[in-house]
Amino acid sequence: MKRTLALLLALVMCVGLLAGCGGSTDSAAPDGESSAPEASYYDLIIATGGTGGAYYPYGGAIAQLLSAHIDNVSATATTTGASAENCRNLQSKEADLAIVQNDVLDYAYNGTEIMSEGGALDNLATIACLYPEVVQIVVTKESGINSVEDFVGKRISVGDAGSGVEANARHILEAYGISYDDFEVNYLGFSESSTGMQNQTLDGAFVTAGIPNSSIMELSAMTDCKLISIDADVMAKLIEDHPFYSSYTIADEDYENIDGGAETAAIIATLACSADLDEELVYNITKTLFENQEELAAAYSKGADLSLETALERASVPLHPGAERYYKEAGIIAE
Repeated sequence: MKRTLALLLALVMCVGLLAGCGGSTDSAAPDGESSAPEASYYDLIIATGGTGGAYYPYGGAIAQLLSAHIDNVSATATTTGASAENCRNLQSKEADLAIVQNDVLDYAYNGTEIMSEGGALDNLATIACLYPEVVQIVVTKESGINSVEDFVGKRISVGDAGSGVEANARHILEAYGISYDDFEVNYLGFSESSTGMQNQTLDGAFVTAGIPNSSIMELSAMTDCKLISIDADVMAKLIEDHPFYSSYTIADEDYENIDGGAETAAIIATLACSADLDEELVYNITKTLFENQEELAAAYSKGADLSLETALERASVPLHPGAERYYKEAGIIAE
């Protein structure tokens, strides 16, 4: 009996010793030092836009870059309804990063304009401004339109209802003192607007996109058309009322089949993130983008526009602390 009891006690002691050598990250290493905890792994979702636009391939290039250069990070670009949906995805944490127009970021952060429903979204932060998205006002030559003031009585597409393009159109029209009551309003996307002008059911359209835009290229190959400038005094008023805009010159050579460029407005495509995303992670994301910018540009042409000199241009929501830390190291922000 005593022999059996002794054996049982010995067995219990062995089990206890084995348990003390288990997988806790705080257990003693063989040399007596505590082992480091395992690094976090991040499976990042980048919200972009439709497959036919610029956001999706740009997001794919960013995903490829981050996955290749940051340890313990795998990033995937997903298609979405673009800026407005992307802001909501960041707020709800359905996405970690997103490409968003800076004006829509402003609306979302302040709960105004097309983002007024549901209130302000506070889980938004800026990583970097990427490239200008240009407000291109295109009309058929047959329409006789030479200025935005000539839109009165005409058939004009202002973009999809509730879109960032429509918000741009309304701001410009308001700066001219023109309302939707003054012309026939059409709510159409870029491709549908191009088709309408080719079919002579439209006289003009607003298109906010990178230069050159494929729908305008298609239109200019099929129909005589031209780009309309925004008058200098109206541009000054537009920027004063809405500081996320900047002036932009469309060069004559930007479109092969359109004679003459235009003076117009631009907003900025911005890489945003959830404000509560890990600071060290966002620092590494920002650092990776700028230190591998040539690789990004090789993967997608718009990456060539990424620059430290313009990275904070027209940023409309606060910087993420991780991005801010990188810009301080790079000398873009004073310590």
